[in-house]
Amino acid sequence: MGADHTRPAPAAPPRVRRLLLATVVPLFVLTVLAALVLWPRGGGPEPAEAENVPRHHGTVTRVVTEPCPPTPEAPEGGGGRCGTVTVAAEQGPDAGRQVEAPIPDGPGAPRVEVGDEVILVELTDPADPSVKAYNIAEHQRATPLIWLVALFAAAIVAFGRWRGLAALGGLVASFAILLGFVLPGIGAGRSPLPVAIVGAALIMFVVLYLTHGITAQTSVAVLGTLGSLVVTGVLGTLATAATHLTGFGSEDATTLSMFQGGVDLHGLLLAGIIIGSLGVLDDVTVTQAATVTELAHANPGLSRRQLYRAATRVGRAHIASTVNTIVLAYAGASLPLLLLLVADSRPVSEILTSEFLAQEIVRSAVATLGLIAAVPLTTALAAVVATAGRHGPAAGASPPPPDRPPAARSEALEALGGTPAERWPGRRGSTDVAW
Repeated sequence: MGADHTRPAPAAPPRVRRLLLATVVPLFVLTVLAALVLWPRGGGPEPAEAENVPRHHGTVTRVVTEPCPPTPEAPEGGGGRCGTVTVAAEQGPDAGRQVEAPIPDGPGAPRVEVGDEVILVELTDPADPSVKAYNIAEHQRATPLIWLVALFAAAIVAFGRWRGLAALGGLVASFAILLGFVLPGIGAGRSPLPVAIVGAALIMFVVLYLTHGITAQTSVAVLGTLGSLVVTGVLGTLATAATHLTGFGSEDATTLSMFQGGVDLHGLLLAGIIIGSLGVLDDVTVTQAATVTELAHANPGLSRRQLYRAATRVGRAHIASTVNTIVLAYAGASLPLLLLLVADSRPVSEILTSEFLAQEIVRSAVATLGLIAAVPLTTALAAVVATAGRHGPAAGASPPPPDRPPAARSEALEALGGTPAERWPGRRGSTDVAW
């Protein structure tokens, strides 16, 4: 996140807490009720059945390469990789035996060496089921993935401690909601847009309160995120309608329509925009709420207008860097798509307005607009909460800072150049003091 929350935020006045409670709790209850209504209960379209090809684990023990035999396309021998691979099968009917398979060849084929752990595909001759052969499908990736995830979790907990552990819990909850509600709901034929909005709201409630605690500051971030999600959904609906996007802008969407023809791909496109922008919205709203809270705590004399202006300046700097993050994230996920700009012989204007690239432009633009809307919305709400309950001049213009004893330049330089014990008596060298 973009803010440091190691020190607890100052408690809001009881009246403000009651008001936030009266606002957030009904929204949470409404979200839970909507999730129960939209919860998949079966009866959706059945996925297309595919042939169940047996897959077994094995370890490569030998690789023998040889010249490729001539073909009609290459009379002098092909340019690919030919030969055989000997694999010690660990599963299936030939477990414990050495089986042979051809060297994988072609686009995307794995390159195998002795000692590699691979997955064998057992193929049966339709004319004679007793005749079978093996091919190498891919490498086994379970072990390196487990180590990578373990390193990922250990680094987060080591750096963030209890807050890092809470962040991991929020991540698990996010995937649980996605895999248990959002994806099954869309697959069961529910409208993707309401399912995505309700799922994003559930993720927001769980993750923010679990990671940052149940405080007024977190409630402000929750309300700002929820409002920004609504803005993003409305803008996405208008943008996709204005550009006449159908959702068939990618090969994945076309393949999905073949397996599950009842899925609304246009709604799925909107759902992807909302889910994709949620993580960045969380970062911005939490940062803005924390910025206003810290400014109000550092100078209680700041008015709402002053708090809003100061925190908005921070938000502008944050947005300037986050916009680039959003665009680069979409570009990194769509590099094969962007390469078509170079490989395609059509005019650039025609490529940019085609469905497959127009939907990426709409994704980036709508997510950015929702992100920009989150800054003033969250900042204004946080400024109201931070200044609520003030009495007297503290609610107006900021008073002059308290007088401090003057220090000569030589004394200041001497203090800065002294030892830690001389600079901070009684601290024994600790630098954990307020300047």
